[in-house]
Amino acid sequence: MTIDEAAVARHYGDAGLLARIDGGLKAQGVDPDKPTIDDLAPIDEFHIGGRTATEYALAMLVPQAGQHLLDVGCGIGGTARLIASRYGCSVHGIDLTPEYIDVARVLTDRVGLGASVGFDVANALAMGFNDNTFDGAVTMHVAMNIADREGLYGEIARVMKPGAMLCVYDLMKKGDEALVFPVPWAETAATSHLITPDQTATLLDGAGLDVTQTDDRTDAAIAFFQKLASAADADAGKPTLGVHLLMGDTWREKFRNVTGNIENRRVSPVVMIANRRP
Repeated sequence: MTIDEAAVARHYGDAGLLARIDGGLKAQGVDPDKPTIDDLAPIDEFHIGGRTATEYALAMLVPQAGQHLLDVGCGIGGTARLIASRYGCSVHGIDLTPEYIDVARVLTDRVGLGASVGFDVANALAMGFNDNTFDGAVTMHVAMNIADREGLYGEIARVMKPGAMLCVYDLMKKGDEALVFPVPWAETAATSHLITPDQTATLLDGAGLDVTQTDDRTDAAIAFFQKLASAADADAGKPTLGVHLLMGDTWREKFRNVTGNIENRRVSPVVMIANRRP
């Protein structure tokens, strides 16, 4: 089984994304050609909790200076850039969406990290790297679009060195109630493939990855969306920089729906840390 590459690329692809990011930066008084990592923080991590969630998950992973890490489903590269700048690692990011990779490269060069962070358009089920290449890996809000989880986790494990650590941060299924769509990762149920934390742990184990930590981030997610709603009310009518720029004209509906799905315990954002067995 493969990812529906065309459907995923259509959902996330956007040729005007960089221009909107530049406009948002200018509205914040930032020169788009000379942003800092912190200037990009409002848009840089397209997952629930944004920069705060990234920092939380990476603190569980504990990357070490000099390591070579993989970011599976890197989006526009925010997590990869943060790892490189914060921990002194080299990072390679892959994503199915060509527009995301184009923007990731531009933003990375602008913040001066082009020598330590690279990006390629690639399918997470067939990444093209040699076995035992990476000292660790992260994947954040990616697997929700992938039905073949066994293939995904097997491929990630294949390219990780024995003993390497994987950080998974994904939305996971909590009950049998149907989700309300559209949501940030899917317009309909056709490209949404959620499983439970227990199912995730079982599949990771089957791929040769031992889960060492699991953290349900429901409360943090609800607080995050409450903060976003308050900020949106305060900035009504003003050009702003944020992940809504990645979600098209229906971003308000998507935010409402994912918030409701979490509050009603249909789904939950969960961080898992797993160690590749020898």
